[in-house]
Amino acid sequence: MRMKRLLVLLFGPMLAVLPCSASHTVVDETGRSVSVPDHPHRIVCLVPSITDTVFALGAGDDVVAVSDYVQYPAEAMKKPSVGSISSPSMETIVALHPDLVLGMPHLNQQAVIDQLQRFGIPLYLADPHGIAGILHTVTSLGQATGREAQAAALDVQLQRRIDAVRAKVNGLPVVQVYMPISYDPVITIGKGAFITDIIETAGGHSITSDINQEWPHISMEAVIARAPQALLMMRGGTVTIDALMTRPGWQELAAVKARRVYYVDKRVSFPSPVAIEALEDLAKQFHP
Repeated sequence: MRMKRLLVLLFGPMLAVLPCSASHTVVDETGRSVSVPDHPHRIVCLVPSITDTVFALGAGDDVVAVSDYVQYPAEAMKKPSVGSISSPSMETIVALHPDLVLGMPHLNQQAVIDQLQRFGIPLYLADPHGIAGILHTVTSLGQATGREAQAAALDVQLQRRIDAVRAKVNGLPVVQVYMPISYDPVITIGKGAFITDIIETAGGHSITSDINQEWPHISMEAVIARAPQALLMMRGGTVTIDALMTRPGWQELAAVKARRVYYVDKRVSFPSPVAIEALEDLAKQFHP
């Protein structure tokens, strides 16, 4: 409570003198009505995937700060950070005098969302799910940032690339894969995981896609019973084929014995335009 009072005392006057500009009301992806500037020029992106999308829309010069863990595009890494994704520095955000903050529910803490709203800072929340969600968020962030034309063009470009992948793998054998996120405990990807959609679109099938959870814990016996043709692993991740070959139960898998492994990188976890690169890369691996 003391910190909240301090923030109001320190930064309340700053907010009162922020430059006013023409604005319009949009509905964000959580159903909130938000008054956003017609042409925001001081944008703070609180999630790396949002940063990638905003830069893809050509609004990189308008971004004054990002969150930690930004990797795409490379030029976004030069922007100052407001701190962690879940709990960024409110003092830093307010001191930047943003005219628009872009975030995500479930990744940004509700306390952060509430504080931004109390300070009267325009906050637009995106909530993409699956590949279709990437295109939807491109459109909605285009509306929020006043870049509707750029968003429409980007959507067309991304859709063509997605359609090209689907056409390439259509009618080809579907590769049955298992993705080990952890081997102790055994954790994998389920129906709700973004990467499950990427695998399916790339011409594969996750053998755990029927589990109605995002990151389900399953038994080693269940993995063996599902008999994956291959494994899918993160490049540079802690789970490696060499490590699995030393673990009880894993040696029984034909995919492990044959060392049949496909690889993805961190792009596959970004629900933003960079994920389409990961999709194209995985499709080439499944069907060279």
